[in-house]
Amino acid sequence: MPVVLETVALEKHFGGIAAVAGVSLSIEKGARHALIGPNGAGKTTVINLLTGVLRPTAGRILLEGEDITSLDAYKRVQRGLARTFQINQLFLDLTPLETVGLAISERLGSGAQWWRLVGSNPHVVEEIVEILGRFHLTDVMHERTGNLPYGKQRLLEIALAIACRPRVLLLDEPAAGVPEDERHEILATVAALPADVTVLLIEHDMDIVFSFADRISVLVNGALFVDGPPAEVARDPRVKAVYLGESLDA
Repeated sequence: MPVVLETVALEKHFGGIAAVAGVSLSIEKGARHALIGPNGAGKTTVINLLTGVLRPTAGRILLEGEDITSLDAYKRVQRGLARTFQINQLFLDLTPLETVGLAISERLGSGAQWWRLVGSNPHVVEEIVEILGRFHLTDVMHERTGNLPYGKQRLLEIALAIACRPRVLLLDEPAAGVPEDERHEILATVAALPADVTVLLIEHDMDIVFSFADRISVLVNGALFVDGPPAEVARDPRVKAVYLGESLDA
């Protein structure tokens, strides 16, 4: 499969600390790729570099072969790179219907007058309803987002990203903070993401990682430590040493 997202010797320094140290990743088109590692390994920093929230100290980022290293974040979204966050970045006073409608209108270049587009274009309304249905949000589409259970808010954030019609979706711990009894919806939703959308997932829950990913990259101290298929990564003694504190000589 062709590579859709790539980093080449990517680095990010904060003072004298290398949060990301020479990371070269290749994400294939249509992949379900997980980026894992201990706390402080640099995972979210990598996502922030990929999406333009941070600028790298060195290295390059390529999206479908185009160098996007210097592009602003919104231009990366326009080119098909969307993300979710560890902590929800939602409009709490809007409803899910309004939130997704705003995202679609922004994609169509009518963000400043999104309510008119939603009210006058049946195709936009149809797309809103389809997306909300896919993410199990139809029954709460008219409720204030701030009043929704946290699991529903996480689902809405993924729906918001999908409304941008990304070719590459970066999921930063989509199940973080979600109560156990709501996690099954998150799991099902992540598993059912469109096959033509390439997904890079950051997640601490290994059940989610190994049920979802077809390739796993492990970061440790900002550097790429191990990269390969899930079964191979699970057997790697270096990964066991990092996660379980086992001796490499065991």
